[in-house]
Amino acid sequence: MGEHADVILANPPFMSPKGGIKPHKRFSIQAKRSEVLFVDYMAEHLTPNGRAAIIVPEGIIFQSQTAYKELRKMLVENSLVAVVSLPAGCFNPYSGVKTSILILDKSLAKRSDTIAFFKVENDGYGLGAQRRAIAGEQLTQVQAELAAYLHALRSQIPPAALKSEISQDSKLAAPSALKSQIPEDFKLASPSPLSTAQIVPKAKLAANGDYNLSGERYREGAAKTHLFPLVKLGEVCTVNPRKSQLDGKSLDTRVSFVPMADLNEHRIAFQPSDTKQLSEVQTSYTYFEDNDVLLAKVTPCFENGKAGIARGLLNGIGFGSSEFYVLRSNGQVLPEWVYFCVIHPLFRAAAIAQMTGTGGLQRVPRGYVENFQIPLPPLAVQQEIVAEIEGYQKVINGARAVLDHYRPHIPIHPDWPLVELGEITKPEYGFTEKAADQGDTRFVRITDISPDGKLRAEDPKFITLTKDARESLLSNGDILVARTGATFGKTMIFEETYPAVFASFLIRLRFPKDRVLPRYYWVFAQSDLYWSQANALMTGGGQPQFNGNALVQVKIPLPPLATQRAIVAEIEAEQALVAANRELITRFEQKIQTTLARIWGEPGTR
Repeated sequence: MGEHADVILANPPFMSPKGGIKPHKRFSIQAKRSEVLFVDYMAEHLTPNGRAAIIVPEGIIFQSQTAYKELRKMLVENSLVAVVSLPAGCFNPYSGVKTSILILDKSLAKRSDTIAFFKVENDGYGLGAQRRAIAGEQLTQVQAELAAYLHALRSQIPPAALKSEISQDSKLAAPSALKSQIPEDFKLASPSPLSTAQIVPKAKLAANGDYNLSGERYREGAAKTHLFPLVKLGEVCTVNPRKSQLDGKSLDTRVSFVPMADLNEHRIAFQPSDTKQLSEVQTSYTYFEDNDVLLAKVTPCFENGKAGIARGLLNGIGFGSSEFYVLRSNGQVLPEWVYFCVIHPLFRAAAIAQMTGTGGLQRVPRGYVENFQIPLPPLAVQQEIVAEIEGYQKVINGARAVLDHYRPHIPIHPDWPLVELGEITKPEYGFTEKAADQGDTRFVRITDISPDGKLRAEDPKFITLTKDARESLLSNGDILVARTGATFGKTMIFEETYPAVFASFLIRLRFPKDRVLPRYYWVFAQSDLYWSQANALMTGGGQPQFNGNALVQVKIPLPPLATQRAIVAEIEAEQALVAANRELITRFEQKIQTTLARIWGEPGTR
């Protein structure tokens, strides 16, 4: 970055490495958290007219440790002009952490005694792992409001005018002085009522020395955000309770055993898949009972949302990984309510910021879990909320079941020839090269093939198109097959218009146009008929192999081209209906978050 910078666009790491970072005198803030030092370093190295936009994990916004508060104080006093809150999940599938954008401008910050807060709840894409496009994006509106605010500061409009012109109900309509000075590019015909533009005096942020950067904290009526009292988890749950049911039990008693794989982010309750004798588990594994909540406490399982409620344990007893926390209700909370609290983004974002550990294994501290405050509605209200969320979850589970179990079926007519691939095509291996973030040609790797056989748009890698690489240049309609690893046999069709080369762990198939439609083969390669053959021909055990010699043995039914087109059209119509389940999942996941938000409120109000 050099000694000083005029403009910076950056996102610091969302988690510190093992054991934190050793403080250094070159930093103005003494901290072990990499995200704190990263932001500190950039802010300190801005020129007097320097600007920065920094994406930060939510811990920067409201964590109460001294280093975080000192960082926020330094930013507010020297360079911060605005904060844009982003929704949790907008960086999926790489990270589900809640984030915000800090807008720094040293020159404007000196001239202003206010900071603007903006909120994006919809960035135009679903917040699940697939990140499908959805309607109602707010980034454009927030960008316009932010630009108008910064323009107003540069035009030296008084703070009082700013507050009156950018109304507290988030509508940037401003008919007078401010409106006349907003650039034409940023005037909107119909501002979204969902976006926000709060103008908060710096003195208000500094009032209690916390410098909290959660915009909702300063909204009128924010103190009423929580409808119910807040209590520490440790006051309503016992963390890692004693082994109360083992007294008098024989060592050959069989009990449930729960590996980490039995927990996932898609289920509330789970039933264990294994049993062991008490003598095998009582000293080395974590103990729990029916209705206890299990929470993974280590990376990456914690970030992946591994948690669940134990149900149906053999003899009412379970043992599992030593990397679980066990949370047992004392009767004031339902297990389901505890579960929803510990998978909530508020709990997870702050937990990630406090993880500690060595040897590459980061853990959530027990003290954090016990002291984290959750809303405590009456049991009857908890039951209503749980019932509502479980209703949404049933829809989500049903939609996921469709996605997980759908396979296209090709009804084979006895008159169709069954032809080995080796008779109609010759497999070709791809090009070996180290991928880069820049280049003139896309480099397609195994990881670029999505579960539904499409080319992923996110995180593309590139190479320079050399003479040798040209031999692996893809053409429209080429079929690519993964030949190794857990995704062996996965197949995609290349239908892009830009130049791309395929990597060496992929196999290319090209078919004679008068015999096989590329899309017909692509559809066939998703069917049970294909996968029964692929699994039988796979070799390698621990590292599955599905090379060209195996692939040419796959037999494909070959109807006339007109019939192939009809089959493709029918199956693609089915796939469109199946794909709609992804949108359904996104919508109902949002319903769950909205339901929880009614009780939780926003970060920083705790």
